Amino acid sequence: MSQDQKTPDRREGNRESIKVLISQEEILKRVKEMAEEISRDYAGRDLLLVGVLKGSFVFLADLIRNLDCHVAVDFMGTSSYGASTQSSGEVRITKDLEQSVAGKHVLLVEDIVDTGLTLRYLLDTLRARQPASLKVCALLDKPARRRVRVSLDYYGFIIPNAFVVGYGLDYQEKYRGLPFVGVLESLDSLPEEGLRGGTF
Repeated sequence: MSQDQKTPDRREGNRESIKVLISQEEILKRVKEMAEEISRDYAGRDLLLVGVLKGSFVFLADLIRNLDCHVAVDFMGTSSYGASTQSSGEVRITKDLEQSVAGKHVLLVEDIVDTGLTLRYLLDTLRARQPASLKVCALLDKPARRRVRVSLDYYGFIIPNAFVVGYGLDYQEKYRGLPFVGVLESLDSLPEEGLRGGTF
């Protein structure tokens, strides 16, 4: 059975429905294209990839396997969502880097850029540590939600203003393992009181 046959357009859980927005095939094709561009830009140079936990780990794993340049990997963890689908706007570091970025070429790898607040905070933090260069790579860009101006050097897809899950992205720690990116929707059959707690 083909992947298309096994993957429905909509999947339902106990409380949510997920509509496929970007298929697994589209993601892997685009990640390969991004890796080729990054490899050209950093040819002959050592590159430090900084993955932003937790959402970027699947994207980062696929990206690094397609890169044709010397790379090292480290991770930073941040928090700005909590249990809601809406970013709180308050960013804090929950895990810092284990190595110095001073004098290194750094590529910050994000799963999604939404308001831009987390990204701006991380860029300010890393710039203060004096890397040789600092660029941003994000799988998903959601410009409709932007609250601060940030620039992306590499991005995979521009998406609409919807709450997305899958391919590393979660809702309350669910759905990270989905091979596609999907829009989290409320099931029509749920009573109104079952939909409280956030707009998807």
